[in-house]
Amino acid sequence: MKIFTRELGLKPYLINGVRSAGGKSKMALYQPLSILDLVVYDKSNSGLQRISEAKLNQAHQRIPFDFARTGIALFLTEVISKSIYEEYQNESLFDFLVQSIVHLDSDGVKLKHFPLVFLVEQARFLGFAPEEALGFIEESKNQPFHPEELIIAKNYLVEVMNSSFEINFKAPIEIRRKLVDYLLDFYSEQMESTGPWKTLPILRQLLD
Repeated sequence: MKIFTRELGLKPYLINGVRSAGGKSKMALYQPLSILDLVVYDKSNSGLQRISEAKLNQAHQRIPFDFARTGIALFLTEVISKSIYEEYQNESLFDFLVQSIVHLDSDGVKLKHFPLVFLVEQARFLGFAPEEALGFIEESKNQPFHPEELIIAKNYLVEVMNSSFEINFKAPIEIRRKLVDYLLDFYSEQMESTGPWKTLPILRQLLD
């Protein structure tokens, strides 16, 4: 199982005891987007690392029980897994991911903006986000927006970059859907193809 850690980056870990009587409860700790406190044995010459201790840093209160949050969490899991390669270590990105997961689980989150904000913000930490909103539009090969849509899309991206998860912007559902599709194409270009985005059909149903 691959786990992204703050100090050591993304590495594969061997989970001991999963075949024991308490194996199911142990595996429950390692669900996607779980925030854990770990004590690990790290050997630079070893393929699989071992976990000495593991416990939940905090349990999700809403993500597992809310259909919309669960769908967005599946989307985040796919985006993160395709964005981070083995041995990649980035403490600022790690902190952002933890903050994003906590925010998704919070009461005041604006779910309709969340996927778009996440894509824009994570691109900054991965190092391929343009400095200005228009750069997201100009640096991609695809141009799916009509002229009147382009103005709204640009203004929406400006607000995303200025306000992050606190954004309060009224954008039509079609603009939000097109921007998410567009940014995923942007990610694919920057990462030299990631294959199809399997959770996108689920996400599109949630962006209402």
